[in-house]
Amino acid sequence: MNDEKFPHEEIMPESDTIADGHLSEGFWRGAGRRFRRDRVGVASALFVLVLVLAPIVFPLLGLIPGFPFYHYAESDYAAVREGPSWHHWAGCDSAGRDIFSRVVYSLRTALLISFSAVLINVLIGGLIGVLAGYRGGTLDLVLMRVTDVMFAFPGFLFNLILVAALGRGVFTIIVALSVTGWAAIARLMRGQILAIKQREYVEAARALGAGELALVGRYILPNALPPLLVAISFAMPQAMMIESGLSVLGLGVRPPMPSWGALITDGINYVRFLPHVLLFPAISFAITLLAFTYLGDALQHTLNPRGDR
Repeated sequence: MNDEKFPHEEIMPESDTIADGHLSEGFWRGAGRRFRRDRVGVASALFVLVLVLAPIVFPLLGLIPGFPFYHYAESDYAAVREGPSWHHWAGCDSAGRDIFSRVVYSLRTALLISFSAVLINVLIGGLIGVLAGYRGGTLDLVLMRVTDVMFAFPGFLFNLILVAALGRGVFTIIVALSVTGWAAIARLMRGQILAIKQREYVEAARALGAGELALVGRYILPNALPPLLVAISFAMPQAMMIESGLSVLGLGVRPPMPSWGALITDGINYVRFLPHVLLFPAISFAITLLAFTYLGDALQHTLNPRGDR
């Protein structure tokens, strides 16, 4: 993942919003007010919430007799290539499989892969960034040179090689995204730690005898949380795009498990005769990426009260 997608500027609030080494309640209340005034951000947050709940709710609703939700591999041979209807909200493909259900299961796959990969990236990159920024010296030099090496490889090409070598599957895609995605988080966290550890409240705590774990855990990491939240919100759609790109190239999840990339690729073959086979997966994928991107943009401006819109 390209580090240029993450904001590297310091987005810490002014010193009068920091109390006892922590972002004050006033800062978070102000951030909440700014976020509520951002209508696009609120709408994006609500839509992301719906996206997270959909793969959980719809399979449960499918257990209700008569509710039109199906397993992704279930075929209705009486509705092959059928357009949208009550029984198949987005129509069926050439095998009679419900497109809406397959998109929901594709969303589940995308969320599982992206969330797992981003979580691992945050753990690895956060640890490296904290160690490099707080310790400095030789350790900082070594860790940042390793990070620079990771940026020397084109990210998607590296993902492609790893998945081709390890084999297709959800686990291997998560591993591939985790191997390459932590470097941007490490750079971001290092920059934040370097700035925060020089602040007065950290120096005061150190002078009062606070240990290194207390300094990092109580005074430094909590104040590095806002930029990390922004980075996570931008990393999610990037991971989804990479997973879909791998599926387009035939290196995504194993069939019959659906993925957005595979659905869009299959739909292209029928776009002239069955446009609904392509349109619903493509539109839902685009809206999902936009929702996460706009949410990240709203968080960036919300958590940076000095930033310009």
